[in-house]
Amino acid sequence: MKKIFFAALAMAVVLPAAAQDTYESGRLLGSDLNGTARYVGMGGAMEALGADISTTSSNPAGIGLFRHSTMSASFGLVSQADAHEFDGRSTSNMSFDQAGFVYSMRMDRTSFLNFSFNYHKSRNFNQILSVADHALREVSSNLITAEKDLQGHYCLDMSNDGYILGYKSATSSQQALNFSQLDYLNANVLADDDVDYGWMYNGMNGDAYNFDRAHRGWINEFDFTLSGNSNDRVYWGVTAGIYDVKYKGYSEYTEGLRFLNGNDGGIVSYGDYRTIKGTGVDIKAGVIVRPVEYSPFRLGLYINTPTWYDLTTDNTTALYNQSALGELLDGTHIEMGDIENSYEFRYYTAWKFGLSLGHTIGNNLAIGATYEFSDYGASQNRVKDGYDYYGNEDSYKDNVMKRNTEDVLKGVSTLKLGLEFKPVPEVALRLGYNYISSAYAENGVRDQTLDSYGVKYASTSDYVNWKSTNRITAGVGCKIGDMNLDVAYQYSTTDGTFYPFQPNLTGSLDAASVSNKRHQVLLTLGYTF
Repeated sequence: MKKIFFAALAMAVVLPAAAQDTYESGRLLGSDLNGTARYVGMGGAMEALGADISTTSSNPAGIGLFRHSTMSASFGLVSQADAHEFDGRSTSNMSFDQAGFVYSMRMDRTSFLNFSFNYHKSRNFNQILSVADHALREVSSNLITAEKDLQGHYCLDMSNDGYILGYKSATSSQQALNFSQLDYLNANVLADDDVDYGWMYNGMNGDAYNFDRAHRGWINEFDFTLSGNSNDRVYWGVTAGIYDVKYKGYSEYTEGLRFLNGNDGGIVSYGDYRTIKGTGVDIKAGVIVRPVEYSPFRLGLYINTPTWYDLTTDNTTALYNQSALGELLDGTHIEMGDIENSYEFRYYTAWKFGLSLGHTIGNNLAIGATYEFSDYGASQNRVKDGYDYYGNEDSYKDNVMKRNTEDVLKGVSTLKLGLEFKPVPEVALRLGYNYISSAYAENGVRDQTLDSYGVKYASTSDYVNWKSTNRITAGVGCKIGDMNLDVAYQYSTTDGTFYPFQPNLTGSLDAASVSNKRHQVLLTLGYTF
């Protein structure tokens, strides 16, 4: 057996700058419907109704409707319906979802000033994605690496250290930014020794592939809110949000290969382990007004700044070769190579704008509706590039990847509807619905030919164009003295099209249909004082 280990520094002597690509960073966009069981049970349509601590993360003016101090904590179970266990990860997991308090101070007979702190899990990354025995026709991951050389995206050549690298041209000593970590593994593990030329790398056609990935981790959000009202007519609020990102993903991709004459060429497998961790901050502000003095009808408006993330990503990637490629002149066979890397980058999400309506009928019925819009195409992958004149860390926009982001990601509309009915004052029944439009263009591509650091440091090439999301929620709550007990159920479903690599370089590649169907049961315990 011949086993080769590659260090990250073999790709570049120094790592002057780095950034992610559109699809890797895209998993940080948006948020789950999560928080208190009351909020979830009503589909989150409470940005005008207010008086629920979960509104701190969208329209903080909702905190201004509290008349008493309160505290709450929420936890539950999340289960994926359309997956099998992989990488030791179960399809179901317990989750601690929310904890917070509101401190309410009466300023005069009709005005309050309230302060709140709330933690909630804005994203639960736990998901298993699988594609089994999907066809490949005259295309493969290793062939993409060879095709990028043939089409002139880079020029494969042997370095002085004995590694095959992708250079900007046949006469350049500078590595091309579209020569990725994945290309590096393919070229160095799967190239054959050649008597005349020293080495030869042409790639081989694919037959079929299997893919599995286990995502896990979270984005935790910590919100600090100051909110109040004036004469029970105008409510306002401002929130400072701090985010903690912990993402882990492990994937296995295996493709069967065929010679041009149709004979079996063996298989190659790729294992990739990646983490993303870091922090982010944002500001949220909003108002709620009652336009008519003696009417309970409310109108809410709010705006959320981008979340400014400062992140670090690490990956370890291995190629296991059981194909006819990678044959050396001495008769040995390269059976494995691996590479690891770590770099820092910044990512800025898009602004979010919201309009909400709320109305109550007597003491029995509350109805809410919310519309949100965020242009995901305005998000930015940013390259960290040393320090500015004052010693502060500096970064600049990855303009090449930004154009790809604008082509791939779209404006996202979210519609939330919810109602709460109280047959008796101590019991509440709730229903809700969400529709979230697709964030991805139907023909979006994770383009591995871009002259971008986001491609250079890519260790995988797969991507999913997720379609619209639908959520249905229901809940029940009861009040016993100063205690509240609320339970909610949520069903969420999203379909998508999966590609192991971009389909437009060579051969024929059909998208595989995938889905993410999730059940959540949530319990909230609250106390008013």
